[in-house]
Amino acid sequence: MFKLKENGTSVKTELIAGLTTFLTMVYIIIVNPTILSAAGVPSQQVFMATIIAAVFGTLWMALVANYPIAIAPGMGLNAFFTYSVVQASNGELHYTTAFASVFIAGILFIILSLTPLRSKLITAIPNNLKLAITAGIGLFISFLGLRMAGVVVDDPTNLIKLGDLTSPSVLLTLGGLIITAIFMVRRVPGAIFIGMMITAIIAFFTGQLKIDDIMAMPHLPEGIIVWNPIDALKEVIAHSLYGVVFSFILVTLFDTTGTLVGVARQAGLMKGETLPRARKALLGDSFGTTIGAMFGTSPTTAYVESSAGVAAGGRTGLTALTVAVLFIVASFFSPLVASVSGVSAITSPVLVIVGTLMIASVRHIEWDTFDEALPAFLVMLIMPLTSSISTGIAFGFIAYPILKIVKGEAKKVHPLLYLFAILFIIQLVFI
Repeated sequence: MFKLKENGTSVKTELIAGLTTFLTMVYIIIVNPTILSAAGVPSQQVFMATIIAAVFGTLWMALVANYPIAIAPGMGLNAFFTYSVVQASNGELHYTTAFASVFIAGILFIILSLTPLRSKLITAIPNNLKLAITAGIGLFISFLGLRMAGVVVDDPTNLIKLGDLTSPSVLLTLGGLIITAIFMVRRVPGAIFIGMMITAIIAFFTGQLKIDDIMAMPHLPEGIIVWNPIDALKEVIAHSLYGVVFSFILVTLFDTTGTLVGVARQAGLMKGETLPRARKALLGDSFGTTIGAMFGTSPTTAYVESSAGVAAGGRTGLTALTVAVLFIVASFFSPLVASVSGVSAITSPVLVIVGTLMIASVRHIEWDTFDEALPAFLVMLIMPLTSSISTGIAFGFIAYPILKIVKGEAKKVHPLLYLFAILFIIQLVFI
């Protein structure tokens, strides 16, 4: 089924690779409840929804696409869901309505993945804007992590300032960041997860973490949150969440496609510049996003941490299958995860580390070409300052065609980008 011999691998190698990938990405079952619970979603609901989405998407990648790539709710989009969509509404938008927008985005994503539109969207967006979106999200979630732990705090004069470095929470955050960074530098498999666990142990012995129970039977406190596409679409229209839906699609589009190609190339699975079984693979995150929204989590994406499993020898869907099984096992540890995710100092270093990895994309931006550099910089600048991924994207997508027109290169801009710019102007000014 997995064609192990054809891909030059073995069952033992694939199992080890799956364990490696799981350890590098399992932090999401702790961090995701931390972030989404700030939107009012019950932590236990998010925990199980995260696992359901990860298991479904990863099983699809394993059994249908036969790739050693794992799927799970993506970092950045969970923060966007909480702070830019739900909290930014000042109580007018319930998280169930926000999940309706994720559900619609997932359905549209499935349609895009079944048609040539997905590849056309990818080619329509300038590469520098794609890179800036990734980098901007990295800045956004890193800033969020520092604020959650009190390393930086609000200030009426300078907007923000350095927090109290003597407080236990800040000290634990900085200590956890250093510990995790050491493991990252030493290239230890599962560095982020191991760093988080050591930070949790320190928190436990310093009285910042209290653990009542470790294991429990998996359950969903609120069951299925959204399931009817018509009702979900009505919610999106009633609250004018078009920009939110578009942002979910756009970010997931670039994130997943880039990760798929990158990991497949690392594994030697590319045929020239073509990704075999591309359509099957691209459906993994589409279905994962849709299923995840039904139970209560933000959009899923292919995890770049899958490259750790590939480096360990993973070449087939058996690696992904191993990851999915381990996520199922993790579902029985909800009380432990709830306790750990309740201490922001444990999860905040993860946001900073992941942000560091994402900001690396800036090195490929054409900084010497001003009409390329300014729109990219606006995307990166606006995201953390407004705590909104969609607003950052909007500024970049509006500035880019304007500068190209002024430069006399209007024909070099894809027609879809002009359409996006007009829609973003309408959203920012009138909606």
